[in-house]
Amino acid sequence: MALLLRTVARQGLYSSRSQFGIIYRHAVPMGTTAKEEMNKFWAKNTGLNRPVSPHISIYSWSVPMMMSILHRGTGVGLSGGIAAFAVASLVLPENYPLYLDLIHSMSYGPQFLAFSKFALAFPMAYHTFNGVRHLIWDVGKGFKVPEVYRSGYFVIALTVLTSVALAAM
Repeated sequence: MALLLRTVARQGLYSSRSQFGIIYRHAVPMGTTAKEEMNKFWAKNTGLNRPVSPHISIYSWSVPMMMSILHRGTGVGLSGGIAAFAVASLVLPENYPLYLDLIHSMSYGPQFLAFSKFALAFPMAYHTFNGVRHLIWDVGKGFKVPEVYRSGYFVIALTVLTSVALAAM
């Protein structure tokens, strides 16, 4: 067994030794260092004029890509908004009706109110509908490229319609 381990270690795979019933493996030194390998990598890519990948300029933007980015963004935004309202409710000195009356007392026009409602409804509707789309994908349906685009356009249309309807209320 020891002869086999020495042979394997000489061939550059690994060396082992047993101490207290535990086998320890130690890496055998390579012919080059990590820094030398890294320098070779960068020299090769610079010589071939390759961009640093993944680089945003090498991708062609598509509907599924944009929807994925927007889904993550709306998720972060909704989580941040909920957290901000929770912290505000804990630290603000007065109760909720006082702040609601304060907002009503401000003279904002109906366009600003409709835009504000739309701006609040859109991320919620989009994240919800796109989440349902992802749940359908979890079942294993809708993975073909035409189906992905069709469901994406459907989610966008449903989101806009729902957001407009909620803003009109």
